[in-house]
Amino acid sequence: MTKKRLPVFILLAIFAVAAIIALGALAIATQTATAGPGNRPEGNPQGQGVANEYCLSCHGRPDQLYTLPSGELLYLTIDRQQFDHSVHGEKGYACVQCHTDIREYPHPPLEAQTRREVSIELYPACGRCHEDKYQAAQDSVHAKALEDGNIEAAVCTDCHGAHDVQDPTTPRTRIPQTCERCHSTIYAAYAESVHGAALIGEGNTDVPTCIDCHGVHNVEGPSNSPFRLFSPQICAKCHTDPELMDKYGISTNVLNSYLTDFHGTTVEMFEATAPDQQTNKPVCIDCHGVHDIRAVNDPESTVIKENLLTTCRRCHPDATTNFPASWLSHYEPSPQHYPAVYYVNLFYKIFIPTLLGGMSLFVITDIIRRLLNRFKGHAHA
Repeated sequence: MTKKRLPVFILLAIFAVAAIIALGALAIATQTATAGPGNRPEGNPQGQGVANEYCLSCHGRPDQLYTLPSGELLYLTIDRQQFDHSVHGEKGYACVQCHTDIREYPHPPLEAQTRREVSIELYPACGRCHEDKYQAAQDSVHAKALEDGNIEAAVCTDCHGAHDVQDPTTPRTRIPQTCERCHSTIYAAYAESVHGAALIGEGNTDVPTCIDCHGVHNVEGPSNSPFRLFSPQICAKCHTDPELMDKYGISTNVLNSYLTDFHGTTVEMFEATAPDQQTNKPVCIDCHGVHDIRAVNDPESTVIKENLLTTCRRCHPDATTNFPASWLSHYEPSPQHYPAVYYVNLFYKIFIPTLLGGMSLFVITDIIRRLLNRFKGHAHA
């Protein structure tokens, strides 16, 4: 008995249906997967549904402008090449991963009245993928200022950009240049300082930038924390690092020498007993400066010998000419530095143990003599 074969036209129909299904699946995958596998940020919706090409068909055109209620013009043209070379563009992220409420045209109306309000309305989108950094920023001086009504306080996009996001730490000079956008006066002082001149002028990446002292997203300053009280610990991060300091011939004893004098001892007591209070004792920045720290051999340094009296008089207005001579700076006494202090210390290091040791020996031998005499007295009896 021979098996009946399916008619050729039925087989062709089956293959045609299968091909249509396969092509449809491929088209859907192409449209919904504009961000390639493994490139989507954590917590990202699995399917976006709108390709970047769809958005750029309008936003890629030049001179796309929108007039806000304030009368300001909002520039809506996106530089395709700039976005493609951004951190997000290189990883294939989709526009709608940030603009989640936009799926079709016309778009939902903007609630913002001004360009600044647009930035404030849109920047929380960063928190969807960068939640840890977004939450850290909520405790910063910037977030506190924003909460207090200063709408010019920095938000994510002010530092990182929007469609042109780049690695914020490469090159390292980008860090202070980012802060300069709002803090231009401070940047100018930093650029002339021993740290800023080394970084900006010489390309030395060992020196601290703004974020090394103030933090990155949880930016701190004198206005939102006992920043001044704990500032010696910030300086100590670099100045007690033997490997780093050896490269530049700088002593790592600066913190210890500070903590052993009257100023440092008092500040340390404040840290332990009243961390929320400001101390009236000087810390590193009171003598060396804040953003304008100079090298110790710079004629404009506040701690060079010729300028030291002026620095001391900030706290000690009645200080006389020889007042600074009573401070040993951060030197440890040695035959080269403050030899008189060194030899007096050496004398007492020898004299006191010798004296105490001699007295102890005298007491011990006296006790032995008395015991022997008592023993001999009993023997004669």
